[in-house]
Amino acid sequence: MERPDRAPLTVPIWYHYTPGGELWVRTGPDSRKARAIRSAGRFSLMVQRTEPTVRYVSVEGPVTRTAPDSRQRSWEMAERYLPQDKVAEFVAYDQTHLGEHIALYMQPEHWVSADLGAF
Repeated sequence: MERPDRAPLTVPIWYHYTPGGELWVRTGPDSRKARAIRSAGRFSLMVQRTEPTVRYVSVEGPVTRTAPDSRQRSWEMAERYLPQDKVAEFVAYDQTHLGEHIALYMQPEHWVSADLGAF
């Protein structure tokens, strides 16, 4: 727990996951998020989509490693979220304006999911 008088931190974040592998996120090394994850030694993530049906998945597990950020990691993450013609521009902006980042890796242990499309 980050602080006993506060609920767990929840904020939107880009993530990367390949089935069967580690899940990873990027964040500032001294961010509230990074401090909370280091303190707990684990983190959770929830992803939702609304089209064509409402579905979600939540995953939780231990931090397996922390790695320095790189241009390649920034590029790999941006490719998941941005149109291809915007990736280079974002990575250049990220590298010059968004400050230092680290990559936090997690080994998924617990999954919860639902497809609410049947309702």
